[in-house]
Formats: sequence, structure tokens, C-alpha cells
Amino acid sequence: MRAHHTASYAPHAPIGAGLALRGRTAGPRRPPTALKGGRLRRVPAPRPPRGSTVRGWYERARRAWDRPLTAYYVILGASLLITVLGLVMVYSASQIKALELSLSDTYFFRKQFLAAAIGTGLLLFASRVPANLHRALAYPLLVGTVFLMVLVQIPGIGHSVNGNQNWIYLGGPFQLQPSEFGKLALILWGADLLARKQDKRLLTQWKHMLVPLVPVAFLLLGLIMLGGDMGTAIILTAILFGLLWLAGAPTRMFVGVLTVAAAIGVMLIRTSGNRMARLACIGATEPGPGDSCWQAVHGIYALASGGWFGSGLGASVEKWGQLPEPHTDFIFAITGEELGLAGTLSVLALFAALGYAGIRVAGRTEDPFVRYAAGGVTTWITAQAVVNIGAVLGLLPIAGVPLPLFSYGGSALLPAMFAIGLLIAFAREEPAARAALAMRQPVFGKKAGVSWKSMRRRVKKRPSGER
Repeated sequence: MRAHHTASYAPHAPIGAGLALRGRTAGPRRPPTALKGGRLRRVPAPRPPRGSTVRGWYERARRAWDRPLTAYYVILGASLLITVLGLVMVYSASQIKALELSLSDTYFFRKQFLAAAIGTGLLLFASRVPANLHRALAYPLLVGTVFLMVLVQIPGIGHSVNGNQNWIYLGGPFQLQPSEFGKLALILWGADLLARKQDKRLLTQWKHMLVPLVPVAFLLLGLIMLGGDMGTAIILTAILFGLLWLAGAPTRMFVGVLTVAAAIGVMLIRTSGNRMARLACIGATEPGPGDSCWQAVHGIYALASGGWFGSGLGASVEKWGQLPEPHTDFIFAITGEELGLAGTLSVLALFAALGYAGIRVAGRTEDPFVRYAAGGVTTWITAQAVVNIGAVLGLLPIAGVPLPLFSYGGSALLPAMFAIGLLIAFAREEPAARAALAMRQPVFGKKAGVSWKSMRRRVKKRPSGER
């Protein structure tokens, strides 16, 4: 009786105690505790099912990608990593080649580092210049590039390298390939042309969509093919198709232009024994008669000997005279041999991230010039990477184009870094990205509204018992 009376006796308990306890259960519940060894310990909460965990990771990744500054950071980070890794691999792959030419083992690396330093200045300039100034530079850049490409064909001024006459010597060890700047010139000029015609609602007529974009592109292609550079012509054709696709070219027009370009390409390939030999080396596993497929086969050998994690940086065997052009067209093969499958997949992932971020910038803008220019740059970088890596893997004919931002060559690195600066500028100019960047900058002065000190005063001080 006493126990029953004691348990049921609570005459002075406040009436609202039960309500208060109920109110606590509505908030976040603390993990339960258990008594062990005289001490309280927390009991871990039950883990969510595996499917919900994967779904949670996917949702977090999707929200992170949808943030305003994601494309900006991806373009900046991916391009920086590709360039730095390219400098490392140029130094590793070019040492033996430099010693064969009785030069210092850092000869090619120092030239590439100088080009990267100049390219960084161009990148910063392009990333800070407004779109209107880029549009103003389009015509002077196109005219200057065409002038230099004409000079290349003049005997005594233009010089031939590996059978392609596309170079102008600037004095000393420096030389320039104007056709590399033709890619950038076509993108800027074509984007400005299509943007002005879209503003006037002229792109619905096929003649305004094709003229003068296609004739000017064919002029650049003709000057390039006079020098015999089929690889650069392929990339320039890809840029032209990318601009037409972004402009909304009808399927019939697109197929017609593609058919004409394919017919011209087949004719140029069939009339050249060198190009036919390169086409025959697709998928080759033996050097063949006269070692015609030597470079393609030894590129596969380099990749195959790398394994999962490679033989180590600087430990390549193929660069000791077995693989021609180890620091330019086939630097991806040396990367696979020294860094293995992990290294090559990392390079592929960086290019994929760069391309996807460029597509996002082109798809989210309302400015037609920004859309065409960003799409053209993305087409250029991704198409050239696919052609280079496909040739190294034996899936495509050897076109003689460098891996963007990665291979040795200042003439290819400078316009590519300027183009990356364009993408960075366009990513910064998105309305949401501009607002996010403005919020991260410190605010001073009365015109800015609220200063950091006043913002700190508005935050209420928490009680000492809160955590």
C-alpha cells in the first residue's frame, strides 16, 4: 500500500510539466544514452539504408553543381591542373629529345614555362575584359591572322616543320604557327557575327546563317591546307560546325555542309600517300612494312607498359628514341607509361569537367555572343582533345594536333589559355555568379549599406548554456 501510495502521490506537480515535456520531444532528439561501467555513453543512431545514403550523396552533388560559382571554379581549377601537369610531363618527356639535339635537358621545359607565363597574363587579361571589348577585338584578330597565314606561304618567310609549312620564325629559338590563332579568331569573329544577326532576327534565313561565316571559314581552311596541316583543318571544321549548331542551323543545312566538308576531306586524303598511310595505321599492332606505323604502335606500347600506376615519373622507356614526338603529339602516351591508367584517367576527367563546365556556361547565359563564344571554345578544346587522345589510343588517324594546354608548343598554348580566360570571364558574368562574388567581397563605406561591424552587432549573443 505504501509503495502504491508513494508512486501515485504527486499533488504538487505543475500542470504544465507534461506539456513542457511534450514540447521537448517535438524538437531534434538527442541520441539515447546507456550506462556502462558507471559512466553514461551515447548510443549511436541507426544508420540509414544504403540506398538512401547513395541518394543523399547524389542530392548533395547535384546541389553543389547547381551553385552559381561551380562552373567558375571548375574551369579555373581544371585548366590550372591540366597546365601544371602538362609542364611536368613536358619536362619529363622532352629530356632525352633535348639531349639528342645537343641541348640542355631543360630546353623544351624552359620554353614551355615561358609560354605558360605569358599565357597566364593573357588568361588574366581575357578574364577581366568585358564582352564588348572581346567583340571589338574580333575583326582585328581575324585580319591579322589571315595576313600571317598568307605570309607563311611566301617562300623565304614561311618554314616547314615535319612536312607542314605553317610556321614563321621570329628569331632565335622562337617560332610562330599562325593557324593556331586562326581557331580563336574564327570563334570570336563568328560569335560576334552570329550575335549581331540574331539581334536583327536574320538567322531564320539560310543565306544569312551561312554567309559570310562559311566562306571566311573556308578561306582559313584553304590557307591551312596549302601548308598541308590536315589536323588543324579538322579542328577548324569542328569549330565551324559547333557555331552552326549553336545558331540553330536546320538539319538539311547542317547535313549539306557536313557532306561537302567530308567530300573535300576524302579527296585530300586520297590524293596524299602520307595521309593514306596514317589512315591505314588505325588499330595497328605491328609497325608494318617500312615501319609506316611505327609511331602509332609504340604509342600503344607506352600505354600498355604503364599498368595501373605507371613506371614512375621520368622512368619512361619509349621516350629514349623509340617514340617520335614524345613531348608534343604523343605526350599522352608518355603520361600513360609513367603515371599509368590512374594518370591518364585523371587527365580525361579534367578535360571532361572542363568541357561540361563550358557547356553549362553556354547554356545558362542570355547573351548570344557569350553563348556562341563559350560554345565555340568548348567545341575547340574538347574536339582537339578527342582527336589527339584518339590517335594515341589507335582509334583515329594521327592528325598531328597537340593536346590542349598539355602538349609542348607555345603557339598552341597561348591562344588556348586566352580562350580559357574567355570561359572564366563568361562564368563570372552570370547574374547569380556575379551576385555571389559581390556578397563575398568586404563592404566598406556608407554607400555600400551595411558594414561588417554593423553586421556583427546585429547578431544576438547566445546564452552561455547553448551549444
